[in-house]
Amino acid sequence: MTDAKVIPFGDDEGRPRAASTDRGARPRHRPSAGGRDPRRGGPPLSSVPEQRSEADALPPGRDAEQQGPGRQETGPQETGPQEPGRQEPGQGGLLGRVLGDAWDARAARGLAFLRRRLTGEYEVDEFGYDEELTDQVLMSLLRPVYEKYFRVEVRGLEHIPSEGAALVVANHSGTLPLDGLMLQVAVHDHHPAQRRLRLLGADLVFSLPVVNEVARKAGHTLACAEDAQALLTRGEVVGVMPEGFKGLGKPFADRYRLQRFGRGGFVATALRTGAPIVPCSIVGAEEIYPMVGNSRTLARLFGLPYFPLTPTFPWLGALGAVPLPTKWTIQFGEPLATDAYAPEAAEDPMLMFQLTDQVRETIQHTLYKLLVRRRSVFF
Repeated sequence: MTDAKVIPFGDDEGRPRAASTDRGARPRHRPSAGGRDPRRGGPPLSSVPEQRSEADALPPGRDAEQQGPGRQETGPQETGPQEPGRQEPGQGGLLGRVLGDAWDARAARGLAFLRRRLTGEYEVDEFGYDEELTDQVLMSLLRPVYEKYFRVEVRGLEHIPSEGAALVVANHSGTLPLDGLMLQVAVHDHHPAQRRLRLLGADLVFSLPVVNEVARKAGHTLACAEDAQALLTRGEVVGVMPEGFKGLGKPFADRYRLQRFGRGGFVATALRTGAPIVPCSIVGAEEIYPMVGNSRTLARLFGLPYFPLTPTFPWLGALGAVPLPTKWTIQFGEPLATDAYAPEAAEDPMLMFQLTDQVRETIQHTLYKLLVRRRSVFF
C-alpha cells in the first residue's frame, strides 16, 4: 500500500510546493511516466524525460484494453495512512487554528495575571476591593454555581441605573449567605453596564481569618453607615440585606416571611446621599439548607449566632453541607427615589419608618407573586 498520493502530470504545474515541517513527515514524490519510483530501485525522476500521455490523444470511448499493452488504467488511487501531524484540507485545520489561538491567548492572559500578582502590579481601593481578582478569579468560580447549579433567572436589572449610586435592598435567607454571592454575580454578569455590587456584611464576616480577606477582595465592606455612605457618595451600587442573621438563620417553617428590617439605617444613608433604593426579592435560597433545628449550645461554643440542623447536616458530615440544587429567581423592583428629600430628612424618624416599611412591603409582595408563579422548587 503506497504512502504517497499519485498526482497526474500537469496538475501541479506552477503550484508552489510548501516544505513540510511536521516531524517524521516525508516529502512527496511524483511517479514517472512508467510508474517507476526511485524509492523502489528505479531511476531518479529527474532522469526520466517528461512525456505527454498518449491517453490524452485517444478519442472518447476507448477503454484501457484499447490503449495498448503496458498501459495502466487510471482510476481512484488508494492512499496510505495519513502521516502524523498532517491534516488534509477540510479536516478541522481552521478549527484547530482557532482553538489554538484561543488557548494561546488565554494562557498569555493567565501568565500576565500571575506576573502582576507576584510583582504587586495591581490596585485595591481603600476598602480592599481587588477588581481584577474579582473579575478573573472569584466570578469565574461563582459563575458555574449561578448558571448550572442554581440556574438563576434574573429580572428587572434595568431598574439599577447604568451610572451613579444606587442602594439595592434584598431579603436574606438560606442558612449560609449564598444569596448575596448570587446577587453579586447577577449584577456583574447581566447588567447592561456591568455594574459592580458592593455588599455590606455583618461583623462576623470580617472577624473570620480567611473569609475576611476574601470578602474584602470581592468588594464587600462592613455594614455601617460610614462605609455605606462613602461608597454611595462615590457612585457605587451598594447591596444591603437588612434582615441580617434573623433572616439568614430563621426556621424553615418561616420561609419567605420577612423578619424585621432593623431600625431603617439603610434608608437614612440613602436620604443623606440621594441614592435611589432598589428593592430586590430572591426566591430559591430558602430551600438550599432547610433549617429544621438550631443547636444553641454548639452556637455558643463556636461563637456563632446559630448552629443549623438540617435533614443532612451534621448527620452526613461534609456531604451534608452541600446545598440542594434549587431553582432561583431574582427580581429587582422599581426604584424608590430619595433625591427629592433634603439630607436633613434622615433625622425624621417617622419618614424613615414610612420608607422602611414601604420597601419591606414591596419585597414581601414580590416574594408572594414569585412563589405563586413558581412551578417547582427544583425546576
